[in-house]
Amino acid sequence: MAMLVTLPVLAETIDGSQQIQNTTQPEIIHAGVFVSGFRNFNVEQGSFSTNFFLILSSDTPVSIDDIQLMYGRMTSVETIVDTPGLKNYLVTAEMTTTPDLHRYPFDCHTLPIQIKHKHKNDRHAIFVIDTARTGLDNEAVLPGWEFSGSSAYVTDKTFLNASESYSRAVFTHTVQRDTLSTLLKFFLPILIIVIISLCSLLMKTSSRLGVNASMFLAAVMIHWRIADAIPLVGYATFLDEFMIITYVTLGMVVVTGILTLMLAEAKDTARIEMVNRWSIRIIPPLCIGLYFLLFLTLLL
Repeated sequence: MAMLVTLPVLAETIDGSQQIQNTTQPEIIHAGVFVSGFRNFNVEQGSFSTNFFLILSSDTPVSIDDIQLMYGRMTSVETIVDTPGLKNYLVTAEMTTTPDLHRYPFDCHTLPIQIKHKHKNDRHAIFVIDTARTGLDNEAVLPGWEFSGSSAYVTDKTFLNASESYSRAVFTHTVQRDTLSTLLKFFLPILIIVIISLCSLLMKTSSRLGVNASMFLAAVMIHWRIADAIPLVGYATFLDEFMIITYVTLGMVVVTGILTLMLAEAKDTARIEMVNRWSIRIIPPLCIGLYFLLFLTLLL
């Protein structure tokens, strides 16, 4: 009889403990990342170095030993503040990213810093961005690049076990190449070659063929030199499209030079005049129009 009385009590106790366990709220970790600087950004390898302050605060004990840095590794950690409610660390890290080179050399890249809890999934620990302690130092520089934006958000990431996902705090900074420097280093030499080649259309002698052949070879060498600075990708970059237009332009000029040479040997001055007239009417406007449409895509 006593067992019959105690069984319902035990059942109620078990059910109550399960409800308490099920209603347990996850640990809230407030995370802030204040970047003091970036360096050594290598587009070809997709790697960069960074120094940042990692600020953590929570109602339960948490430290950097509980934090995992995604897509990178911490090379050094210096403790700045170590109190039960607040942790502040100066971190030096080597990070990796996937560069997007569709607009190269007008490319923009996102430099991310992502952290997660090493052991607790999002049912036990979730991150909240500490906006007051997140940002980028005004004196931070990255040679050859300009900072164009920053963002911070929290997302969930599912790993091998699809039933478990982990809260992840993501801090990103976007960099882009200096526009004036890009124009001077990448496009000015090519444009000078194209202008010289187009001006050679005014020459009515067969000697212009040698000039344009040299210009074509110089363009190929410059393209090879510039493209060698980025990894091989499975798509055409802006530079590739620009060089295709350049090759078409120089190729058409070379063809007119060959025709002029052939007609000069045949002493057909009438057709030489016709070739020169139509080449001047067609090639420069076509070249300028194609370049204009290509650069217009940068605004889209």
